[in-house]
Amino acid sequence: MVLVLGLLLVLIGLAVGLAGLWLALLDGSGYYVPAGIGFLLTGVLLLRRQPAALWIYAALVLATVGWSLWEAGLDWWPLAARGDVLFLLGLLLLLPQVKRSLDAGSPYYDLDRWDGHPPAPALHGGGHALAVALALFALVGVASWFHDAHRIERTVAAPASMAEPGAAADGTPPGEWHAYGRTGHGQRYSPLGNITPANVAGLQPAWQYRTGDMRGQPGDPAETTFQVTPLKVGNRLFLCTPHQSVIALDATTGAEVWRYNPQIQDKLALQHLTCRGLSYQAASPPLAAPAARQPPVAAAQALSHRPGLPVAATAAVPTTASCPGKLFMPTADGRLIALNPDSGAVCSSFGGGSGQIDLWAHMPNVKPGAYYSTSPPVVARGLIIVGGTVLDNVSTQEQSGVIRAFDVNTGALVWNWDSANPEATAPLAPGQTYTPNSPNSWSISSVDEALGLLYVPLGNQPPDQWGGRRSAAVEKYSSSVVALELATGRVRWHFQTVHHDLWDYDVPAQPTLIDLRLGGAVVPALVQPTKQGELFVLDRRSGTPLLPVTEYPVPQGAAAGDRTAPTQPRSALSFDPKPLTDRDMWGATMFDQLYCRIAFKRLRYEGRYTPPSTQGSLIYPGNFGVFNWGGVAVDPQRQMVFATPTKLAFVSTLIPRPDDTSLLVQGKPRPNDVLPSLNENFGAPFAVKLSAFTSPLGIPCQAPPWGYVAGADLRSGSVVWQHKNGTVRDLAPVPLPFTMGVPNLGGPLMTAGGVAFLSGTLDDYVRAYDVSNGKELWRSRLPAGGQATPMTYTGADGRQYVLVVAGGHGSLGTKAGDHVLAYALPQ
Repeated sequence: MVLVLGLLLVLIGLAVGLAGLWLALLDGSGYYVPAGIGFLLTGVLLLRRQPAALWIYAALVLATVGWSLWEAGLDWWPLAARGDVLFLLGLLLLLPQVKRSLDAGSPYYDLDRWDGHPPAPALHGGGHALAVALALFALVGVASWFHDAHRIERTVAAPASMAEPGAAADGTPPGEWHAYGRTGHGQRYSPLGNITPANVAGLQPAWQYRTGDMRGQPGDPAETTFQVTPLKVGNRLFLCTPHQSVIALDATTGAEVWRYNPQIQDKLALQHLTCRGLSYQAASPPLAAPAARQPPVAAAQALSHRPGLPVAATAAVPTTASCPGKLFMPTADGRLIALNPDSGAVCSSFGGGSGQIDLWAHMPNVKPGAYYSTSPPVVARGLIIVGGTVLDNVSTQEQSGVIRAFDVNTGALVWNWDSANPEATAPLAPGQTYTPNSPNSWSISSVDEALGLLYVPLGNQPPDQWGGRRSAAVEKYSSSVVALELATGRVRWHFQTVHHDLWDYDVPAQPTLIDLRLGGAVVPALVQPTKQGELFVLDRRSGTPLLPVTEYPVPQGAAAGDRTAPTQPRSALSFDPKPLTDRDMWGATMFDQLYCRIAFKRLRYEGRYTPPSTQGSLIYPGNFGVFNWGGVAVDPQRQMVFATPTKLAFVSTLIPRPDDTSLLVQGKPRPNDVLPSLNENFGAPFAVKLSAFTSPLGIPCQAPPWGYVAGADLRSGSVVWQHKNGTVRDLAPVPLPFTMGVPNLGGPLMTAGGVAFLSGTLDDYVRAYDVSNGKELWRSRLPAGGQATPMTYTGADGRQYVLVVAGGHGSLGTKAGDHVLAYALPQ
C-alpha cells in the first residue's frame, strides 16, 4: 500500500506543481507550487519508507489550513474544496499498515538491538503531528459547517393593520387568479390568509392531475418546458401544456372538465416550446380606441392566406358565437385563439369567424416557429395585447418585436408599436411589414388600467453579444421597460436598464406594480427585476426612480466594429453579486478548483459588463440572470419584495465569421447537412459560443451558494434577510441533501397569511417560507422539476389551496413530468 500511496502522491505533486506554476505565471495564487512540492516530497519519502514523510505532510496540512482560512474564512464549501483530497490522503497515511512499513524503514528500527521489548519508532512524532494537523482541519471544518457566511438575518416588521380581503381593482375576487401574476399588476400576491406560519406545516396533498403531455416527443427542442401558472375563475382552473393543449379542471377536485387541442403545425423552427399561461377576459367592455381599429375582415383575410396554417384543424372542435368571457391561447405556430371558458369551444365571433388571428400578419421573414408568444398576453380595456419571442443569435434578419393590440371581441388590430419605428402606431396598410429584427418582448407585460398604461419589458436586438450595427431607434428602447398608452400604443415613458446591451441582459421579468407609502404619501410604483440583479423601483406614472439610480463606469474595449457604453445604471436595491476573484473558484476537489482558477485567469474579466471577446469573456452574472421570467413577488401590506436571486457565471466567446452564410462549430466550418447552431449570428461578423462557467466535472467554477431567497424593504431599498436556498439532491450523482443554495427558475408566491411559496429551485421540492424572516416552514417532494410559479385560490369547500405545476425544464435537465398538484390544510 505504501508503494501505491507514494506513487499517487508523486503524481499528484507533479500535476499540482506544474499546474500551479502555470497559475502563478498567470498572476494567480502562489499556493499550489509549494503544495505540489509538499505532495512530491511526501511521495518520494514514502517510496523510500522514510518517517519524515509524515512530518512533511503535516506541515502541508497546516499550511493549507492557514491558506484556506485566509482565502475563504469560515465558509464550509470553499474550505472543503481546498482540503478534501488533502484530508483523505492524510487519513490514509495514518493507517496501521503505513505505520508498520515506515517503522521498518526507520534507521532506529534495529532488530539486533531488540532486548525483548518492541522498539519505540521515531516516526511516532510525525504521526502525532499529522494527527494534530488533521484534527485542526476537522475542527475548522466543523466550525465552518455551523457558520453561514452568506446569511442576512433580520425581520420585516408586521404591518400595523391588514386590509380586509376584497376584490382587486380589476374585479378579481380574493379567492381567484385571473392573470399570470393574479391581476394585471403582476404582484404574485394573494389576499388569502387561511394558511399562516403557524399552520402551514399541516399542508397535505389534496389532489393531483396529470396532463399526459410530456416532453421528449419527436421534434421537441431541448428547451421544452412546463412553465404554466394556471388561472382560477369561478370553480375552474385553466392551464396550457408544453404542446399547446388547453385544459379546464374542477378547482376543488382536480377533475378534468374539458380539453382543447389547437393542432399545432409541425416542423417548426422552435428554440423554445412552452406556454407560461393563458389570458382571461371577464366581459366585453367598450374598445379603447374604436376609430383606430382595423376591420375584422382584414384579420380573417390575413389568416386565410397564410401558407401552411392549420385553419381547418379546428373544424372538428365545437364553436360558439356566444363568448361573453374568453380565454386566449397563443400558439407555437403564431396564432392567438379565443375559447369559451365554459365549454372550450372556439369563439367564432373572434377573428372574422375563425376564432383565431394570425400573428404572422405583416411580419417580415416568415419562418414558422421562429416567432410566437411564449407568455400570456395582457387583457385590458377591451384589448388583447400581444408580444412575442424571436430566435436568439441565429441571424440579423429575424422577425419584428412589434407589440400589437387587438379588439378583444373581434380580433381586429387596433394599434401596433414597433420599437424601431415607435411613432407609427396606426395599423399597417396591406402589403406593409414591421421592422425586421427590432427588439422584442418575450416576457409578461403589466397594466394599470386606472392610469391607462401598459408596461412592457423589452429585450435587445439580435445578435445579443455584438451590437455594431444597431440603429439609434433600436438603441433607445433596447433592454428597457416601456410604458405605452393603452388607447393609442404611444410611448409615455421608458427606462433603460442596460445601455448598448452586449450580454443578453434583456428585461426578462414582468414589471410588478405596487402603491408605496413614501413620506406620508402613496406613490404608484413599478418594481422591475433584471438579469443583472437590479430591482429598479420607479414611479409608474413617469418612470422617475423612487430609489436612487446611479450611473457608474464600466469596462471598455468592445470587439471590432462595436462599442461599449461608458456607464451603466445601478439601483440602490440591488442583488448584483460581488466581482469574482480567483479565490472564489471552486470544485469538488482541489484539482478541478485548480483547473477553474487557471480557466478564470485565462478569460477576460474586469467585473460586471466585461465586453464579449474573441479571447473569451467571463460574464457575471450570466445571461441566465439573477432574475429571469419568474420575477419577484411583492406584499402591498408589508411593502416588501420576496426575491429569489441566482448567481451563475457564463463564458461568452466571439468567433469571427468568414462570411454571412457559412456554418460554424467553435470557429470551424461544418458540413452543410448539419442544422445550424443557434449561435451562428448569420449577417454579423461574429458567431458566439456561450456556456456556463464549469469545471470538467460539470460543476460551477464559482463557489456556492448559487441561489437564495431574500426579503427586501421596497421603501428603504435595504435587504432585510437573505438565506441560501435549495439542495443538490437532484443535481449530484448521488442524492446528497446538502443545502448549498441552488439556482431557481420560476417565480415566488406571497400571501396575506405571511407565507411565501416557491417551487422553481433545481431540486424537486415546493417550499413554504415565513415572509418576515425567510425561515423555511414546510417542504414537499415533487414528482418532477417545479420550474413554474405557484398560485393559490379558494375552493368550493372554502379551503385555501396552493397549486404547483411540476413538469421539469429541458435545458436545465430537471426531471420531466406532467403533474398539477394541489395542497390544502386538512378539513
